[in-house]
Amino acid sequence: MKRFKVALVLAAFSFVAATCSKQDVMFANNPNATAATYNQPVGSSAKALLTANSYSSLAIEIDYMPGYLPQPAALDYLKQFLTSRLNKPGGITITTKAISDTASQLNLDQVAHIESMNRATFNTSAQISLFILYAGSSYTTQGTLGISYRNTSAALFEKTIYDHSGGFGQVNRAVLEATVLEHEIGHLLGLVDLGSPMQTAHKDTPHGNHCTNNRCLMYYAAETTDFLSSLSGGSVPAPDANCLADLQANGGK
Repeated sequence: MKRFKVALVLAAFSFVAATCSKQDVMFANNPNATAATYNQPVGSSAKALLTANSYSSLAIEIDYMPGYLPQPAALDYLKQFLTSRLNKPGGITITTKAISDTASQLNLDQVAHIESMNRATFNTSAQISLFILYAGSSYTTQGTLGISYRNTSAALFEKTIYDHSGGFGQVNRAVLEATVLEHEIGHLLGLVDLGSPMQTAHKDTPHGNHCTNNRCLMYYAAETTDFLSSLSGGSVPAPDANCLADLQANGGK
């Protein structure tokens, strides 16, 4: 059975650590940005994202390639998800920005380079930021829909998402896009066992940092055709009780 991967957190995490040194991260739009702030392991900024202790607001920048403007409904789903889980009294904003197209296939280093050349939203004294790339490309690992690769960075591979959504008998595109978005940001929030400590053991160790509950947003089979077909009813899966408990224990709602 062909797999459609929503998150390759373990692979991406180890590869980033091996190939993207702090010296490699330079931002064209903010040469003074501290590289170390944006080049930490996935999940290491979980508490800062979940609580108002360090930052009272969140700004999400989505950079998209031609033809892959984010689905408005997907952004609505994401905003609702984050509002219900994060303590950000200063608000949550999502902005979108068109960027140039690139190669038909990307590897992790190329994704990180695109961020470095285009990211324009950075942390301030009161605001933490996330960068999400909507790539009009596939990933080098066949069937990958999304990756989270740094503490405030993730990417969606929209060409692959479009190829498997929106058509006759396929999942609703906005639902699939929102599922990938929320799944990847779930990893940035520390799920599962990536920065938000487990209150009850529920890590599906054979499948990396995913939940054992097959109905949870963070279940590993969100990377398979079986899971994609289960989205046909039009609902984005939610984090289960164990994942919610982890977020709440780490300062979330």
